[in-house]
Amino acid sequence: MIKVSCSIIVNSIGQVLVTQRSINMPLPLKWEFPGGKIEENETAEECLIREIKEELNIDIKITGSLSPNDHQYPDKLIRLIPFICKQTGGEIILKEHADYKWLDVKDLLDLDWAEADVGVVERYLQQWRNTKTSSRNI
Repeated sequence: MIKVSCSIIVNSIGQVLVTQRSINMPLPLKWEFPGGKIEENETAEECLIREIKEELNIDIKITGSLSPNDHQYPDKLIRLIPFICKQTGGEIILKEHADYKWLDVKDLLDLDWAEADVGVVERYLQQWRNTKTSSRNI
């Protein structure tokens, strides 16, 4: 099993950062939450902070998490470990990806996602809906 951290980076107006895989990456041009493989002797959180700095040139702070999503691709099993984050510094410079977008949460399902990320998108949407419902009931 390959363990991968991914970030759901949320900006001050509630939009979520999504990145598009480059044509040279596996699953070319699919959308994903940015992150990367956890290295030996590295926590999922340490991995995420390192990978986001390496891939996007930004600093993040982890503010929450979602349950992991396991996905079996034809050639490998991925455990995607999602964290909710906010950007704390830097300016986005794409070093590996083809594109990025800040999307309203309601628009997340409109993208062609990498299969392992679909479960994470669904969990995040469920949490978002629950939070909206809770805040209306206060």
